[in-house]
Amino acid sequence: MKLFQALSISVLAVGGSHGFSQQSNNVSRREVVSKTLSSIVAISLPGVASAIDACPPKSNNCVRQTWTPPSSTSAADATNQLRDAINAYPQEGQEGGKVDGGGYTIISDTLGKDSSTGALTLEYQSGIGTFAKMFNGKKPFTDDLVVEPNGNAFEIRSASRIGDSDFGVNGKRTAYIGGLLKEKGWSI
Repeated sequence: MKLFQALSISVLAVGGSHGFSQQSNNVSRREVVSKTLSSIVAISLPGVASAIDACPPKSNNCVRQTWTPPSSTSAADATNQLRDAINAYPQEGQEGGKVDGGGYTIISDTLGKDSSTGALTLEYQSGIGTFAKMFNGKKPFTDDLVVEPNGNAFEIRSASRIGDSDFGVNGKRTAYIGGLLKEKGWSI
């Protein structure tokens, strides 16, 4: 889709035949190819932009961070270290089950070994006690954690699906996982 958009934009940019004067149609093939390739490169460069949404302004139930491995770490090692840290998160949660006491599930893992493609998506269950019974129909609160590569770093977003506050759960989750990576020299 991005390729099609780039081609469409560059053809229009160099003077397609849709209502332009005859003079603007005199464009060399070299110029069309050059502008098309420039557009494709600009769209497809890694690290230009992340697909992960920003947290809403003044959000109390969302954390977005950038985690960067040491420059001496290969892309494959960085991806493996990230997966290891995520898998090391206690399935029983933290603080005696007050944080993520309902466990977590890896929903999808398409992270490439080269750290430039894919994403890792997890679902965490919190609030399995009295609070959930009173405010969420006896169901646990569900949070999503998404990890995507962005150049030499990884973009992280942990957010609650509902509500205005998570009582710091998303921050505690990312601090725990990020702390494991920080011990390996990552900047969090």
